[in-house]
Amino acid sequence: MALQHAARTAYGKDRMSITIRDVADAAGVSTATVSRALRGLPHVDPETRERVRQVAAELDYVVSPSASRLASGRTGTVAVITPFIDRWFFSSVLSGISDVLQERDVDLLVFEVGDPGTNPGLPPERRLRGRVDGLIVVTLPTDAMRVADLLALGLPTSFIGTTWEGSNSVTIDDVSAGRVATQHLINLGHRHIGMISGRPRASASQAHRAQGYREAMAGAGLTPEPSLEAYGYFTVQGGEEAMTALLSQPNPPTAVFAMSDDMAFGAIRALQRHGIRPGSDIAIASIDGHELAELLDVTTVRQPVVEMGRTAAEALLARMMDEAAKPEEMMVPTTLIVRGSSVPPERTSTAGPQGRPT
Repeated sequence: MALQHAARTAYGKDRMSITIRDVADAAGVSTATVSRALRGLPHVDPETRERVRQVAAELDYVVSPSASRLASGRTGTVAVITPFIDRWFFSSVLSGISDVLQERDVDLLVFEVGDPGTNPGLPPERRLRGRVDGLIVVTLPTDAMRVADLLALGLPTSFIGTTWEGSNSVTIDDVSAGRVATQHLINLGHRHIGMISGRPRASASQAHRAQGYREAMAGAGLTPEPSLEAYGYFTVQGGEEAMTALLSQPNPPTAVFAMSDDMAFGAIRALQRHGIRPGSDIAIASIDGHELAELLDVTTVRQPVVEMGRTAAEALLARMMDEAAKPEEMMVPTTLIVRGSSVPPERTSTAGPQGRPT
């Protein structure tokens, strides 16, 4: 009778407002016992388990993920620390991460910390301690201030775009990507090849892409010219300014390797504003696989960005479930996609860039 009365009392509430506390009160047990009983966890008396299930069914109650988390002592939340959220690479990575976390009923807490080339505003440890069960760190250099302090929290962590000993990591072979993009231009017959890199304080991935560029040039017996290297800061505007700087050189390049598609887009805009035809007058190859690269006919070394986010999230969740699991360093493959922005020099204008003979 008491059980039926409690159930009738709870039924007087809006069905949407039925909580684990209502089920616990009706069944005469604690909220932790309700959580364990409904999730099939051990250490619950069979008779009690059946009573809890009966009450939950009568109240049309569905297990709340937040209640389950409280009972388990976990927050059910993962923090993503990323320089930006409004740029294509980072939003695509976040999309992959979010897909996996939503599938597992895990909440996502995002910290946008700003340009890693300056002084990223990493969240203080107190904002993470007790609020999250794991971390995903996106493309921050491992020597950035306080990254080590965050890891000292002892939370399972996955890195994207860089590696850290003792943590999961998902990267591409940046040396290979830079080498492949540059070698493609060399194979087309270009010898005067410039480079648009990221920022003066190079991250590991930027340094590795530059290494690939130089390895390809050296392999072809070519010497990179410092005057044909410019910083584009991984933005469209930066790429435009870098390409403009290269065009101002006495002997501008016939081809350019840009370290990101965004910078390649800016470079193409600079060429168009100078009356120079991308691909026909100056060839361009880059890295990323941005969804706009096909629209703008840009040759690029595609990296599976969304999949990188998914892989990092899956590895993190596996580590959260089994802290004894060994961390993995995962390198995902890239693919050269050839489009109209890169053509052989013989197809260039007879006048060449800015009217100069080729």
